[in-house]
Amino acid sequence: MKMKTPPSTIVGKSGKGSNPKTALYVGGLESTVNESALHSAFIPFGEVKEVSLPIDHATGEHRGFGFVEFEAAEDAAAAMDNMHNSELYGRVLRVNFAQPNKIKGGDKGWATQAVWADADDWYEKHIAEEELEKLAKQQDKAAKAAVVEGIVSAAAAGGAAAATAAVAATEAGST
Repeated sequence: MKMKTPPSTIVGKSGKGSNPKTALYVGGLESTVNESALHSAFIPFGEVKEVSLPIDHATGEHRGFGFVEFEAAEDAAAAMDNMHNSELYGRVLRVNFAQPNKIKGGDKGWATQAVWADADDWYEKHIAEEELEKLAKQQDKAAKAAVVEGIVSAAAAGGAAAATAAVAATEAGST
């Protein structure tokens, strides 16, 4: 009987943040599976960066799923292609790309980062806007001072008629 090879997964660098997907969700784990066993099962596909098994605080055991993070996105895709629906300790595994952690808030009641995560960016943007406003006011003040200085020097050099002409030219330029 000929075995079907799993379709190859294409790793794209698109989506939110444009980061390649390197973390896998591994579900359907038997209760005796530990991080070492999970690491050993996935190491043939590439350099494993981290393995974690979330613990149920009530029982002290893992919750039946874990996460395996690879150094390269291609390794993660190869592991997912080969390990999805395979058996480990007599249980069939479900292997998919891991979803980012979700936090209450955001558009649909959940967000991928805390509400205060953008506070520093907002503050820096706000300070930059205030400085731009101050700079614009200083430039306006300097321009007005230059105009007044021109009027005063015209009055000193050519008398009242020259000063009146300079004021008229200034008013025509500002309207």
